[in-house]
Amino acid sequence: MPHRNRRRLRTLLPALSALTLACASPAGARALAADRTPTGAAVVSGTTGGAAVGGSAASGATGGAAPAADAPVTGNATWFTGLGSPYGGCGLPQANLDSQDFVALNVFNTPHDYNGYPRPISSSDAARMGIFDNGHNCGRYVQVTIGDYCTGVNDGAPNQPFCRNGSWTADAYDGATLTMLVADSCADGNAWCRDDPYHLDLSQASLNRFVKNGAPVGDMYPNHWNNRHIGWQFVPAPGYTGDIKIGFLQNAQVWWPVIAVSHLPNGIHGVQYYDGTSWKNATMDGDMGQAYVIAPTTTGGRDYRIRVVDASDALIGGGRVYSFSLPCANTCGPAYTGVSYTTSGG
Repeated sequence: MPHRNRRRLRTLLPALSALTLACASPAGARALAADRTPTGAAVVSGTTGGAAVGGSAASGATGGAAPAADAPVTGNATWFTGLGSPYGGCGLPQANLDSQDFVALNVFNTPHDYNGYPRPISSSDAARMGIFDNGHNCGRYVQVTIGDYCTGVNDGAPNQPFCRNGSWTADAYDGATLTMLVADSCADGNAWCRDDPYHLDLSQASLNRFVKNGAPVGDMYPNHWNNRHIGWQFVPAPGYTGDIKIGFLQNAQVWWPVIAVSHLPNGIHGVQYYDGTSWKNATMDGDMGQAYVIAPTTTGGRDYRIRVVDASDALIGGGRVYSFSLPCANTCGPAYTGVSYTTSGG
């Protein structure tokens, strides 16, 4: 399948979560599950997410959790037209991304198994973990390099080889590069999203913005595409300046204060909130890796203090504290409502 266009529906979860929190005791209304805990940080303990380790080659011959891509890897590339509504798989609307050059990572690594499985992936099911890593690679950047062109059939059909009845051939587009943002997830039941642990789904609008010899390639798509090979690896945010951005998501309210954190220097592995007594680990909203349910400094309050843990499991800014308030009178209506904040520490 050469392209995909997904829509993510999130209408019942906020209402159910809000009802659960409203009916819970003050202690029960606090999110206690941890995704990552930075070294030396004093927080309430909780469940721990696992990095994607071990696994298979790009051929998809074996199963197991997909290896991390901190060193260059090779995979197949597809394209999709845009993020779902109201959010992509990382928890941000497309309009609020730092870059419109974005990618989706594979949720699952299940060669020749195209069934659906619950998300987030549980620790008992970790062998099925793809490089999306339950959202823990959201908000990171990848450096993508164009590789060879397929002269055969390259449609991602289940249980079929990539580039069958043809061969991989170098051409004038090989070596073109683009730095792209991880903003979405790919869990489709096709060979791209299941058989190739290093598959990337690229924003369609980005394909002709790849740069070679100092200029955009301009015309790689559609006639020279055919789901090419790529090389890629995670890299720090390019030319990073400023500080993080924080916004409340649609249906956020006092009893369901869900936020998205973006403009990250090196991804995000967790959020901690201060409940007036101690720091606690916030719960990720499903596997949307940049969205977290926090709690106020006083029960039923509207004021919040958070810290953010990056992809290296270090606190951003050496433990910088971000203080802000819920800006919506009742329930936040827009997909994303940005907030201003003050900082301390770090």
